[in-house]
Amino acid sequence: MNFLSIVWDPNIELVKIGPLSIRYYSLMFVIAFLAGLHIMKMIYKNEKVSTDLLDPLFIYTVLATLIGARLGHFLFYDFEFLMSHPLEVLLPFKLNPFEFTGYQGLASHGAAIAVIIAMYLYSKKVLHKPVLWILDRIVLSVAFGGIFIRFGNLMNSEIVGKPTNSDYGFIFKQLGEDFPRHPAQIYEIVGYIITFAILWYVYWKTDKKDKLGYIFGLFMVLLWSVRFIAEFFKDGQVASREDWVLNTGQLLSIPFILSGFYFMYFFKGKKA
Repeated sequence: MNFLSIVWDPNIELVKIGPLSIRYYSLMFVIAFLAGLHIMKMIYKNEKVSTDLLDPLFIYTVLATLIGARLGHFLFYDFEFLMSHPLEVLLPFKLNPFEFTGYQGLASHGAAIAVIIAMYLYSKKVLHKPVLWILDRIVLSVAFGGIFIRFGNLMNSEIVGKPTNSDYGFIFKQLGEDFPRHPAQIYEIVGYIITFAILWYVYWKTDKKDKLGYIFGLFMVLLWSVRFIAEFFKDGQVASREDWVLNTGQLLSIPFILSGFYFMYFFKGKKA
């Protein structure tokens, strides 16, 4: 018996009634959004901002996350499909032949870009505060939500790690394998927990939230550094880029990390 490996073969469906089912991955998305909404409610109350503004914030965030993550996946990882099936990119099913697929293929880098754009629009049309004010605060919700999203990936046996070439690791039976891989999803979960804990402490226990852009910059450095490191343990998502020194996820993370340092140490923003 190998005590260093875990045979991972969960049922991806939590509940199934006839043709309808609730999958862990979908449930994790719902929990992530609802938990994020609760965190923002705490922040708005703390800063005496009307909680009536949370409903549009929720809508902006959900739409931006789903649309941005979906488009980002095809732009960064499957551009050929985007060019050949542009109408199917934002649909949860295939057209010819018809097949319900759900939203398989979501890229966090695309979601990040879309959420930043959405927060700019929200700050101008609804909140009437500087965009960095909302970015400094919503990143707490984003970091917390990332924990659940990666747990959903683990339950789906996707975004798996590289083979460990040892007795240690997860054996992903749903992939038809009998050898251990790095549980890269768990590595990221741990990293996101640490990221959230640091952001939470900085927001509630320091005065850094009064410096526009600082917490947003800290988030960019921490979260994308976690992603950069975790990618060393992951299987490449694009076969044609396997021989690159850095994979696509790492290359996309570098600009985010650098921009984070800029907002932390060089951006001359006014106090919030």
